[in-house]
Amino acid sequence: MAARDIAGAEALLARALALDDANLQSWLNLAAARRGGGRPELALAALDQALRVDPRCFLALLMKGALQDQLSRARAAAETYRLAIGQAPPDDELDPPTLRALHRAREVDARHKAELREFLRDRLHDDAGVTSKAALARAGIFVDLALGLRSNYRQEPTHLFYPGLPAIEFYDRDLFPWLDDIEDAAPAMQREALDVLEQDRGLVPYMDYPDNVPLDQWEDLNRSDRWSAFHLIANGTLERANAARCPATMAALAKAPQPHVSNRSPASMFSLLKPRTRIPPHHGVANTRLVVHVPLVVPPGCRFRVGGQTRPWEFGRAWVFDDTIEHEAWNDSDEPRLVLIFDIWSPLLTEDDRHAIATILTGMDKFTDSPVAMGGL
Repeated sequence: MAARDIAGAEALLARALALDDANLQSWLNLAAARRGGGRPELALAALDQALRVDPRCFLALLMKGALQDQLSRARAAAETYRLAIGQAPPDDELDPPTLRALHRAREVDARHKAELREFLRDRLHDDAGVTSKAALARAGIFVDLALGLRSNYRQEPTHLFYPGLPAIEFYDRDLFPWLDDIEDAAPAMQREALDVLEQDRGLVPYMDYPDNVPLDQWEDLNRSDRWSAFHLIANGTLERANAARCPATMAALAKAPQPHVSNRSPASMFSLLKPRTRIPPHHGVANTRLVVHVPLVVPPGCRFRVGGQTRPWEFGRAWVFDDTIEHEAWNDSDEPRLVLIFDIWSPLLTEDDRHAIATILTGMDKFTDSPVAMGGL
């Protein structure tokens, strides 16, 4: 082959394969010879034989995708390239020609996925049978998951997992009709929050771990005022002095279905994130509760991610999310960000579920004689 004697090379490879038709390298070499001789269809046939020997062979898949690409079989090439990408070794282990071919594979794969995504989303929006915004949003996520355009994030509570509850990143606000009343109170709550900021009294570090526990991702923020909280209700206990300063906020909170479990919940606070501060990815304590954010002071450059969805905060626009799904926050602005945070029961729990959960949690505390031993609800 190096001497460009393609016919001679093919003859030798045919003799070798007659002796051992499971020799992967011989099939790859035969495919290369046929490709070099301008016979792409026969090269594809040799590559199919190579993949019979090893269906996960990266080089065979990459060569097959490149040949389909050369023959303008765009969709077949994209599918084969997708398989090759899945078997690819690290880039720094590849020689320059193979790395260039892999870059081409990624380019074709990305374009194919983008075109298919647009096609499917157009079909969804044109389908008169799908009218719910929530259903359209879920279907859009379904498409992205199917195409590998986003990761499938699951509930991973640090302490308490209640079975049978779905992993939903941001919940449909139609499930929470009382949110409108909470949002209506946003201007009054903002005034109270700004007063808290101005007086700078009652704020405590959001993370306050003792010295004898592992800090992991919290080392940078532990006992730091860059992320602090003004607690209104903490572990089910009313912070009377703080609450007295915020009557409008407390009146709004009274309209929310917060869980009541002795020594554990409800919880509500103003959360202050100072400029140029990031809260790292983390998971909440329990999937029995959901978390509500009501943005009150939100300069541009503040974002929040739950699972595969990232949203900017908007003043007074509340959302409800499952904090046992990986989430993180950024304040990339030069001003502080302040959000009202509180917990609510998952609306998918029955009254029996809620009673059982409360009974178990209070039982844990009684048995261990240690309130909030499991880190709250």
